[in-house]
Amino acid sequence: MTSENDNKTDSDKQRQDPGFPGLDDDDNRSLFGALEPTSSHFVARLRGYFLTGLIIVGPVAITIYVVWWFINLVDGWVKPLIPDAYLPDNFLPFNVPGVGLVVGILSLMFVGALAANLFGRTIVSYGVILLDRMPVVRGVYRLLKQIFTTVFSKQGTSFKRVGLIEFPRKGLYAVVFVSGDPPGEVKEKLGNGELMTVFMPNAPNPTTGFVLFMPAKDVILLDMAIDDGAKLVISAGLVAPKHNKLKQLAEEANRKKPVSEEEPIV
Repeated sequence: MTSENDNKTDSDKQRQDPGFPGLDDDDNRSLFGALEPTSSHFVARLRGYFLTGLIIVGPVAITIYVVWWFINLVDGWVKPLIPDAYLPDNFLPFNVPGVGLVVGILSLMFVGALAANLFGRTIVSYGVILLDRMPVVRGVYRLLKQIFTTVFSKQGTSFKRVGLIEFPRKGLYAVVFVSGDPPGEVKEKLGNGELMTVFMPNAPNPTTGFVLFMPAKDVILLDMAIDDGAKLVISAGLVAPKHNKLKQLAEEANRKKPVSEEEPIV
C-alpha cells in the first residue's frame, strides 16, 4: 500500500517528464505553481486551486469570446447582402453562425482570382485611378494599401530583427524592431556613417511608437524572433522568450574545437 508521499513523488515525476503531453518545463512551473501554497492552511490551498483554474480557463474563455465576437461581426456585415433564399437560417429551425464569414472568405478568394487575369487587372486599375482622383479618399487609400501590402503581401517588407537601444538614458535599454536602411535622402542629409531604421514600440500597445534613424553601431541586435519580441512588448516584459541554450552551447563548442579536428580543406 503506497503512502501519500509516494503518490506525490510519482505525480511530480510525471509532470517533470519531457514527454508529458501539452506542457513543457516552463508551462509546468507557471501552471502548477499556483498549486504550491506558501502555507498548509486550507484557505491558502483554495487560493492556489482558484489561481490554477483561472490560468487554465481564462485564456480559453477569452479566446472563444473573441472568435465568437468576430464571427458575429462579419455575419452582421455580410448576411444583409445575401438573398433570403440562400440563407440557411430561413429553412433550418436554428441559427447558423459563421455563414457570413464563409461567404466573405469565398468572396475574397473570388476577387483575388479575378485580379489574377487581364480582365480583372483592368477593372482594378480603373478602380485605383478613380480613387486616386478623390482628394481625401486617395490619401487614406494609399496609406491602407501600403499597410496591407507590408503585412500580408509576400512582396512587402517587414521587420527584420529585434534589437536594443539605450533609451531614455545610458544604462537603460528599450526593445526596437529593425526596419532596414533609411531613405536615401535621410542618409544623404545625415551622412554620419552606416545608419539603420528602427521602430521603438510603446508597451503594451506596439501599434504606437517612434521611428528612429540612428547609427547601426548603437543598435544591439538580438537572436530573438520577431513574434517573441512582440510578445515581450505586449506583455510589458512579463512573457520572456526562451533562450536557445543548445545553440549557445554548440557555438561555444565550435569556437573551442581544436584545429586538428577541423575538416581538411579540399
